[in-house]
Amino acid sequence: MMKGRAWILGDNIDTDQIYPGKYLPITDVKEMAEHALEGVDGFEDFNKKVNKGDVIVAGKNFGCGSSREHAPISLKYSGVGVVIAESFARIFYRNSINIGFPILECDKINEKVSDGDELKISLDTGKIENLTTGEIYEGKPLSGLELEIAEAGGLLEYLCLKPL
Repeated sequence: MMKGRAWILGDNIDTDQIYPGKYLPITDVKEMAEHALEGVDGFEDFNKKVNKGDVIVAGKNFGCGSSREHAPISLKYSGVGVVIAESFARIFYRNSINIGFPILECDKINEKVSDGDELKISLDTGKIENLTTGEIYEGKPLSGLELEIAEAGGLLEYLCLKPL
């Protein structure tokens, strides 16, 4: 279970909005986190306001654009606990799983939750409880393997845990 405050974003938030390309030379994950969501209007100072465990709630096609891992890495190390979206760009989805960053799909979630709502999320069941309104939403849980990879901290960590 995880719990955090919701930050609402719309549809088609691309990887350059999540992590602007001008910061690609940065390799330190803590410094990368300082620029998370900097390309989204109104979120330029997100890194100063986000709290550990906070939840990004988005619409359709979150993470579209490039195949760079920088976008999910910047979110993970900024303190975001999970991204819940109506849908994800496939490469962002896979990159998130591979780095051990939790994501969850839920139909029309950004229309059901308001900015600042407190959410409680179960990755293994997909259940999302809005502690502010008392509503419960059913998201699509991660597959067994995806959940194992996320819980291990990422694909490399998962593979190191498995005997060859």
